[in-house]
Amino acid sequence: MNVDTMRNIDHYAGVPLTFLGTIIKKTIDFLITPKAIKPKNVLLIELSEMGSAIIVDPAMRKLQANIEGELFFVIFSKNAVSLELLGTVKKENVFLIDESSIANLAISAIKFLSWCRNNKIDSVIDLELFSRFTALLAATCGAVNIVGFHSFHNEGLYRGDFLTRKVSYNPHQHIAKNFIALVDSLLTEKQELPYLKRVIDDSEIVIAKADVSDEEKNTITDIISNMYEDFNKDKNPVILVNSNASDLLPQRRWDKENYGDVIKKVLAYNENAIILLTGSPAEKDGAQMLADYVNDKRCINFAGAVKFLQLPHLYSVCAFMLTNDSGPAHFASITDMHTFVIFGPETPALYGSLGPTTPIYAGMSCSPCVSASNHRKTPCSDNQCIKIITPDWVFNTLKFKLDELTN
Repeated sequence: MNVDTMRNIDHYAGVPLTFLGTIIKKTIDFLITPKAIKPKNVLLIELSEMGSAIIVDPAMRKLQANIEGELFFVIFSKNAVSLELLGTVKKENVFLIDESSIANLAISAIKFLSWCRNNKIDSVIDLELFSRFTALLAATCGAVNIVGFHSFHNEGLYRGDFLTRKVSYNPHQHIAKNFIALVDSLLTEKQELPYLKRVIDDSEIVIAKADVSDEEKNTITDIISNMYEDFNKDKNPVILVNSNASDLLPQRRWDKENYGDVIKKVLAYNENAIILLTGSPAEKDGAQMLADYVNDKRCINFAGAVKFLQLPHLYSVCAFMLTNDSGPAHFASITDMHTFVIFGPETPALYGSLGPTTPIYAGMSCSPCVSASNHRKTPCSDNQCIKIITPDWVFNTLKFKLDELTN
């Protein structure tokens, strides 16, 4: 299903279902008062964002260290591999929702309810900001403790009233800190309204690093050597360019010609550098168009050349990466590779990488134009927030890393 179809289902089916579900839940709770229990087996719900599966990891590790039971996770099938990069949640503790069709989505949801009860889920943290579907999953999974973001007096999207611990979403701090607030709200014995009344320090959102062996690095350099016969890992610094953005928010895309012009400047500035154009196998044709535009043997179409779980190995042998605001910026955060990330309709203040990174952001008066309150759907068809960013701007921003390569 495409993004707009899913949004429409979530709105037209989700609003009446969450309203009806709220009435049922409030009636049951009135007749049978639920008993408070200490969280043991905790389920986290984050369906649609691969990058968020990385950003939430500091919160998950804190949760894991403070419960006696197990961590569980539910996510869309197409995004599940992102959880394997750090392996914080056991693979057998991950439930996959098949979003390929309405029928498969419904079947998966029904199976999910049984899976939750088989695993004795007692607590659930809904990480989504606006989804009625995840609100319904949380309400029906059998958990006693239900934690999530609540709009309170804000005119946020209606998601029913299922939460036992209502957390105030803070649109002025990084989403990773909001995730920590959800975890703390579940763990605290103190009753607050709203949760959570404390300062979350930057030290609490430090991302874990992937453990990459020399053998894994050598495998990557061998792949590069096969694609560029003159490659010498001691002589040729490797720079990555990810020019693709998902259909979830196409306004994030920077023109391929702009990427091409930056690549030409980089190759002219450093005669030994090679550029790898990364992406999934499905993005290979688009990467080839960019390679053809650059027309230099040191600019290589690398889309699909490594498997997803080899990305940390690739990042570990590269100097830096230029990318739009998308998953790779967050996947790279689990390594020490520096990223330069182009932002437009979203802001790095909320969604910046947790690794070594430099955001490139114009900060126009209309940016960011997507948020929790508009279902991340913008009316913009002329993304000047991206178009205003020039190749010279980007090159001058990343030039200091190029200079480091020659020192």
